[in-house]
Amino acid sequence: MHSRRDFLQFAAVIAAMSGFSGGLTRVAARQRVTQDDLLSFDSKGQVTLLHITDMHAQLMPMYYRPPSQNIGVGSYSGIPPHVVGEDFLKHFGLERDSALAYAHTMVDYVDMARSYGRLGGLDNTATLVNAIRAERGDDKVLLLDGGDTWQGSYTTLKTEAQDMAECMSLLKPDAMVGHWEFTLGEKRVLELIDSLDYPFLAGNIVDNDWEEPVFESTAFYDKGGVRVAVIGQAMPYTPIANPRWMFPQWSFGLRTELLQVNVDKARSDGAQLVVLLSHNGFDVDRKLSTVVSGIDVILTGHTHDAIPKAIKIDNTLILASGSHGKFLGRIDLKVKNGKVADYSSKLIPVLSDVIRPDVSMSQMIAKVRAPYESELKRVIGKTDSLLYRRGNFNGTWDDLICRGMMEERDAELSFSPGFRWGTTVLPGDEITIEDLYTQTAMSYPSVYRLEFTGAQIHEVLEDVCDNLFNKDPFLQQGGDMVRVGGMGYTCEPEGSMGSRISNMTQLSTGEPIDPARKYVVAGWGSVNEEVEGPAIYDVMENYISKQDVVTIEKNDAVKLIGGY
Repeated sequence: MHSRRDFLQFAAVIAAMSGFSGGLTRVAARQRVTQDDLLSFDSKGQVTLLHITDMHAQLMPMYYRPPSQNIGVGSYSGIPPHVVGEDFLKHFGLERDSALAYAHTMVDYVDMARSYGRLGGLDNTATLVNAIRAERGDDKVLLLDGGDTWQGSYTTLKTEAQDMAECMSLLKPDAMVGHWEFTLGEKRVLELIDSLDYPFLAGNIVDNDWEEPVFESTAFYDKGGVRVAVIGQAMPYTPIANPRWMFPQWSFGLRTELLQVNVDKARSDGAQLVVLLSHNGFDVDRKLSTVVSGIDVILTGHTHDAIPKAIKIDNTLILASGSHGKFLGRIDLKVKNGKVADYSSKLIPVLSDVIRPDVSMSQMIAKVRAPYESELKRVIGKTDSLLYRRGNFNGTWDDLICRGMMEERDAELSFSPGFRWGTTVLPGDEITIEDLYTQTAMSYPSVYRLEFTGAQIHEVLEDVCDNLFNKDPFLQQGGDMVRVGGMGYTCEPEGSMGSRISNMTQLSTGEPIDPARKYVVAGWGSVNEEVEGPAIYDVMENYISKQDVVTIEKNDAVKLIGGY
């Protein structure tokens, strides 16, 4: 009888010989981590907060490569979440080849992905949630959804998010907030909210006519004998980052003064614990915690950051629980005399190979996907490159999209928005319709073909760059830099507005971009109404289908100043 130690040693030898290929290494990885390991936790106090955010409609397990670059500027440089790779492992004390190293970093990503397998899957998340509810008791647990739940997949696009609404109702969150939800349009958003049996909170949205609240700001819960107030904060810059014409009657914003009023009112109404369920983004919420008093916990989303444990800023705990269903965030709190006296926190990686999926959720997922199953599995190509999106300036998926738009739309240059949503395809894998739509499924998908002068191109890049790298987090909108095809440039993130972008060059000619000349540019994700052009997913299906095998060369067209 071989011992577990013998098995792992043998697996390690095979892995060294075969370079992480084959199933044996994966079996070893599964044996290193168990479901009980994932659930192991230093339980404390009377209240457990569970947090999921930025799922982007991913019902199934998937790969999602963390960024190799996450630049912070000013006083936010070099601190979480702006640490990646080896620095991240060192900062948080994670072992290089561990499951947490795989879930949180891009270090040895392809080998680790083949070893540990996919993450996420709402049926796996349901297993963890149900186990924690059983362990702690329903009367102590709050499950909160941080938004960006109803967008990002083929089935959600086709059903106008009915698939996610039905599956999430089975998970039974206690509240949710939103961002990309609003791109379904005002009418559909209200229809879905009316169908929920839990509140949609957004205290920072008012109507344009009277500045009256559109949604409830606060929900109260009694958990473990503690009166808990949950205040919702939708993405404040939604009408800038997304089409205002889809929700013309609503006004968004940070509204810190209103938030302070809501916090104070919650306290006066008996709240002993105040939780902000936020879609502001990590840096915005870090600053917010120093501006608005009385918030005990901020569960933050939008920027897709994943921090292994809560970070304490003054008297406020901030937890960022990643994206795409990769993690379930947990904070346990001991509340005494209206204050947090003790706490413990953790991000639980949802390792699909080691979790027993919840049967009821698996059945629900199968039901909502059934009408589309054959199309989801339809193969349109194959890749010998790692296809991922996340990165401050480029990702290989967007390199592919930029290239496809230029060829299919006969353009000299191309723009692709710096979205952080979209899953990963490993080298050697087939590309399916489902894979393509995780990158492109949105309600304003038209690919335009327009003329821009070189001066206008420079202005666009400077504007987006300031949204990303403004030293005041309250002026950042999240996301990553607009991706460009057919050109390169130099960027100085720490520079000032209007002077960050230089040395713009057309790659095909090697010539500088002429400020006065007009260039034919293809792009998608425009927030303008009535944009003309084919849908991005149709353009890219046509392009990928023509390739024998997709190969993405290293992209070093963007040069950085500042030691990044």
